[in-house]
Amino acid sequence: MNISEKTPQTKHGYPGLLIVIEGTDGAGRSTQIEKLREWLAIESYGVVISQWKTSKLMANVIDEAKEKNLLNAYTFSLLYASDFADRLEQNIIPALRAGLVVLADRYTYTAYARDVVRGVHPDWARKLYDYAPEPDMVFYLKMPVEALLKRIISSSGLNYYESGRDIGLSTDFYESFKLYQRKIISEYTKMEHEFGFMTIDGTLKVETIQNKLRSKVKNLISTGVLS
Repeated sequence: MNISEKTPQTKHGYPGLLIVIEGTDGAGRSTQIEKLREWLAIESYGVVISQWKTSKLMANVIDEAKEKNLLNAYTFSLLYASDFADRLEQNIIPALRAGLVVLADRYTYTAYARDVVRGVHPDWARKLYDYAPEPDMVFYLKMPVEALLKRIISSSGLNYYESGRDIGLSTDFYESFKLYQRKIISEYTKMEHEFGFMTIDGTLKVETIQNKLRSKVKNLISTGVLS
């Protein structure tokens, strides 16, 4: 099914739909996006997923720079912006033009939060992405730091950059993680109203969150505009 037949009006002007799920590390974004993709596929909609730092051109460059600890705040910002620009040109915009649903696991808002916490001026970060298409809907999975910490420890473990160790918040991994994620959450809180996030409690059961997402997405598809 070509979604352009059902969505005469989008925020970015392309016939497809751009749906974003934001949230801190461990908030459950990837799980929810995969379930949303499966549901949309069953409903006969074409779906493309775009994840943060997956550009074939830039992903390895970023990893190598991180391993060598070569990233200051603005280099960090520019490398991720390059990754985003490549994915936008190669994947996101072609899919939107084709009338598909693009599910973005993180979008520019991740950069706005991470870059600012690392010392980049908010206006500079926003100008860096001012060419980005406006999403039709942005979900924000909001979770308290303690819940995030428990989830991260029980799964992948603490990461150097996800814990903010690169900006010297604390020499203790756990304390650094909490300080860093609190700062990230603070930036997301500022953006909730600015960008009209649809905030969902990330501590809810997976299926409960998924049902909320599906309800909103179904309404968006059927009307062609946000409700």
